Amino acid sequence: MLLSDLATEIIIPVCAVVGIAFSLVQWLLVSRVKLSPDRCASSPATNKNGYNDYLIEEEEGINDHNVVSKCAEIQSAISEGATSFLFTEYQYVGVFMVAFAILIFLFLGSVDGFSTKSRPCTYNLDKMCKPAIGTAIFSTVSFLLGAITSVLSGFLGMKIATYANARTTLEARKGVGKAFITAFRSGAVMGFLLAANGLLVLYITINLFKLYYGDDWEGLFESITGYGLGGSSMALFGRVGGGIYTKAADVGADLVGKVERNIPEDDPRNPAVIADNVGDNVGDIAGMGSDLFGSFAESSCAALVVASISSFGIDHQFTPMMYPLLVSSVGIIVCVITTLFATDFFEIKSVKEIEPALKKQLIISTILMTVGVAIISWIALPSSFTIFNFGAQKVVKNWQLFLCVSVGLWAGLIIGFVTEYYTSNAYSPVQDVADSCRTGAATNVIFGLALGYKSVIIPIFAIAISIFVSFSFAAMYGVAMAALGMLSTIATGLAIDAYGPISDNAGGIAEMAGMSHRIRERTDALDAAGNTTAAIGKGFAIGSAALVSLALFGAFVSHAEISTVDVLTPKVFIGLIVGAMLPYWFSAMTMKSVGSAALKMVEEVRRQFNTIPGLMEGHAKPDYATCVKISTDASIKEMIPPGALVMLTPLIVGTLFGVETLSGVLAGSLVSGVQIAISASNTGGAWDNAKKYIEAGASEHARSLGPKGSDPHKAAVIGDTIGDPLKDTSGPSLNILIKLMAVESLVFAPFFATHGGLLFKIIKV
Repeated sequence: MLLSDLATEIIIPVCAVVGIAFSLVQWLLVSRVKLSPDRCASSPATNKNGYNDYLIEEEEGINDHNVVSKCAEIQSAISEGATSFLFTEYQYVGVFMVAFAILIFLFLGSVDGFSTKSRPCTYNLDKMCKPAIGTAIFSTVSFLLGAITSVLSGFLGMKIATYANARTTLEARKGVGKAFITAFRSGAVMGFLLAANGLLVLYITINLFKLYYGDDWEGLFESITGYGLGGSSMALFGRVGGGIYTKAADVGADLVGKVERNIPEDDPRNPAVIADNVGDNVGDIAGMGSDLFGSFAESSCAALVVASISSFGIDHQFTPMMYPLLVSSVGIIVCVITTLFATDFFEIKSVKEIEPALKKQLIISTILMTVGVAIISWIALPSSFTIFNFGAQKVVKNWQLFLCVSVGLWAGLIIGFVTEYYTSNAYSPVQDVADSCRTGAATNVIFGLALGYKSVIIPIFAIAISIFVSFSFAAMYGVAMAALGMLSTIATGLAIDAYGPISDNAGGIAEMAGMSHRIRERTDALDAAGNTTAAIGKGFAIGSAALVSLALFGAFVSHAEISTVDVLTPKVFIGLIVGAMLPYWFSAMTMKSVGSAALKMVEEVRRQFNTIPGLMEGHAKPDYATCVKISTDASIKEMIPPGALVMLTPLIVGTLFGVETLSGVLAGSLVSGVQIAISASNTGGAWDNAKKYIEAGASEHARSLGPKGSDPHKAAVIGDTIGDPLKDTSGPSLNILIKLMAVESLVFAPFFATHGGLLFKIIKV
């Protein structure tokens, strides 16, 4: 190996610090846009044409103090709503976190009857390893660390987004390019903070745990798996709670505002409008942040666990052992360079350039990352080594591992582009869905569902090929590295993803502050591109979740000492069929929660329109706070049952039916969950953009379908409303379901292997 252990110990934290520093620089650049109505109401004068900008604004009468202060006022209302919701959510989640931490300690401690004596290692019986109680304590600590990092990632993301939304609106007065850069930079702040924090905390945790574990790397990396579990369990509540919040408000606002009262989206007369904009931040930003952090933590943990029982771990080679973290470190540097392409090297001048600029981000980061991975694989890995493969050691070359990471990386890009093809209104699938609105909502729904099911085909082939290639080369370690490859450009992926809700909010603020039609057109263009990128982000999240959960499944099977998972045995098959049912049960819970919360919201919005005099004419102010409260209460109450379903299933199955049945459940939920997740999120995205296609009226075909308020437009709004819980609640939460059950099974594997299968032991199957 060309890279020394000392160099590795320096490179990983330095790359993480570079990521954090870069995000702070982007934040400073965003904060230069002032929200106080002084002479420089917008960003400070640039030498090139700053003075002229100011004069143009004066002539157009845009530089109205009133507008700026209104924007500031709306922004603070959204920010307050989002913060108070997250604090309420975290109080409930905090209680769960402590309870679950105690559970981890009790379950893992009881493996060896809480004894403090050293025990023979599982994979090398001649050596002595640390006692099970050590693993119990350290798994609990890493669970809490993962949970806290996950919560922090989501919270910081939400803070940045609510800080940037009004600033994007104000920049839109100067042109679409300026607004794009503000929204994109804010997304980058979140992306880099999250990627760098996740890496840094994981790296520090490994080094601190090493002080206790010393040479026992097997025990060390087994206890690190708690980090992934903590990250994902918080993400589940963030995604489900945030998703219910945002969609209850969105559906309520759309049905009464657009369909019944014929007022535009984000009209300040609509009582649910603030709750709707708050929802974009708590669901799409805070939820997405925690979700991708969870994926990153778990794929790293899965790779480390398998490596610790391979030649890297047995021979105590620190640099190759840290290969997963080195890949993520290179990813941060690659994403820094990629981001500069969007913000500094090229300037966006027209609406048409927005989507290509975001697509270029994905392509540039993937190409650069391929080069980066090649270099790291060459300098950090020995030319040949062995990888643990279900009881045997498999000889692997370093170029094979490079191909494993690359295949995941490029599969991610393919999934991203297929998702874009099916959800962007620039292509025929969404235009066909829009066209079907001529004959009413029913045909729109049929076309949309068909599109969603069809959009599953290519991503599944991409995932299948990457699994086959990576597994053939390097067994389960290869699959874990393919997942990390897909997530290696997470900073750019998140920047593109967070850009969507920020632009959406910016449009809402422009409408509420009563800005001119032209500005609203600019923010709408940003938002339509944002919708597609959000769908691409969800595609990435689902694709990586499939690979991550397979890698975790492999690690679980190795740890639970199962040699083969035989589908023909009844124990496994019953698990398989029940596992495949779980995503449907989970989706049913989340969809119904959105439906019942939306019902309350619709009633409240109607009540206000009917009872507040002068509301429709714009003379009276609606009561926004009641709608915010309805969303908050509903989502907190409704997120608990789906969360409990996911968290308790592996515990109940593992304890009562044992590891074979549990392996069936994991396989079943993975196979059916991925399909439902992809189709749900693409169906919703397509309906949303079909509606936007009709509203924008950019082509002859689109103009023939509407103006806003026409019958085809109303049919499109109904489709969009049905798609809302699919694309923002059920779809994205499902990828957490499949990952979380797998990582939880892996953490509890020692307990299930020793004490599991109580029912079968009683009836002696």
